[in-house]
Amino acid sequence: MAAMLSATALAGTADAAKLRMAWAQDATGLDPHKQTAFSSLRLLELIYEPLVRLDADLQIVPGIAKSWQFSADAKELTFKLDPKAKFQNGAAVTPADVKASFERILDEKTGAANRANYLSIASIETPDAETVVFKLSQPDAPILTAMTDTNSAIVPASEIQAGTIGTKAVGSGPFKLERWDPNSKEVLVANKDWAGGPTGLEGIEISVLPDETAILAAMRTGQIDFALLNDPLIATLVPNEPKLQLNRAPVLAYHVLQLNPARKPMNELAVRQAISCAIDRQAVLDTASLGEGKVTGPLTMPFFASDPNSLFCYQRDVEKAKKLMADAGMADGFTATVIAATGEPPTAAAEAQVLQSQLAEIGVKLDIKMMELNVYVDTWLKGDFDMAVALNGGRPDPYTMYNRYWTKNGNLQKVSNFADDALDKALQEGRAETDRDKRKAIFTDFEKQLAEKSPWVWLYTSYGYTAQQKNVKGFVPMPTGSLASLGKVTIGE
Repeated sequence: MAAMLSATALAGTADAAKLRMAWAQDATGLDPHKQTAFSSLRLLELIYEPLVRLDADLQIVPGIAKSWQFSADAKELTFKLDPKAKFQNGAAVTPADVKASFERILDEKTGAANRANYLSIASIETPDAETVVFKLSQPDAPILTAMTDTNSAIVPASEIQAGTIGTKAVGSGPFKLERWDPNSKEVLVANKDWAGGPTGLEGIEISVLPDETAILAAMRTGQIDFALLNDPLIATLVPNEPKLQLNRAPVLAYHVLQLNPARKPMNELAVRQAISCAIDRQAVLDTASLGEGKVTGPLTMPFFASDPNSLFCYQRDVEKAKKLMADAGMADGFTATVIAATGEPPTAAAEAQVLQSQLAEIGVKLDIKMMELNVYVDTWLKGDFDMAVALNGGRPDPYTMYNRYWTKNGNLQKVSNFADDALDKALQEGRAETDRDKRKAIFTDFEKQLAEKSPWVWLYTSYGYTAQQKNVKGFVPMPTGSLASLGKVTIGE
């Protein structure tokens, strides 16, 4: 461990304005529009900014834009940009940059993770030096929430034209990326031109230490100031350390067993439902995550979420599962491969093993295939799996959370491999409806349908964990798992 720490050059230990940070999983790339791994988004959100952000209460607050307004018919969304907003190359953020960024996201060739959220954009107008107007083809209530995502960050039009997005990072956020040694270290320095005001830190040096036990040991000896933890086995040890503080917050991200309904026999509804009925979700949570979380349905945001017990087969029923298998002509079971990533989340292997044991009771033999994260992400994006153990990001709005999977034009439809007219219709209705209570009714029905059709089996939500020395002040945990508040963190004596 000492060799690892020295290799990651934890320099500046006497410099209180430099945060020494650690995490176990490094970013897989630098293109904010394309990255889907949590580890990538946690880095990129410190460098890039979207038009608007979410606060700790999931309320929309200014980012690059200082104000915004929908038209009365909700078919026009106008932003006024912060005139102080600058990219880290010194250039002002202009409406032309905003337009170019969204045109890049909408270009199918980009492969942008958030593309499906913006298909209502008919045109983008830039009438003056501070104004951007999105003309929409229909009312689109959740589009503003979609714009809070790091996958919708504003990048310089000049960098798009030069083709350098993803090869270097030029954002308008609180920190600049000075150095990236993949799977070893990132060095961030404060962006003196950040429109958000002075940062509380001169910089952040991030060490990539794949063993979270080593991260905790380094924190005990004062070599690390702040750490992102993913493993509840490690996080729950932090409160025992008198010099350390654990930040523990419920998150919107969800653990899920993704089935591939394009592959036999998962193309049979009864087989998918049998798998859902055979799984004891609480046992998965208790075994893999020490009970740190709660069983969830598809919708994890508090306003829209239903009681999981009201959903299809959320109480384990092995006899019903066996009958469903027999009805599908699969009484003797079948063999399938389930993929899982090493390290993200660290509970993936344990989840796969519990699921393997539970499904064996109905004759489903699971072969577990662990993959390095970048290989897993590539395989997952292609939908090239029988089943996948996944930790997927949550969103504060059901449409922005799920349209990319469950609408026919969704850009991650290859991942779900499941096109369904009723699900598509419900999402489109929820998108156009502006009344909050009517939207809730639409999405309650959507969630019920999704659980019953069982293309995936939702398991549980857990917590986001960070640990810090007690002299680190100002960090605000977020339900999205965001680390963006590091821009205002300070280090005391």
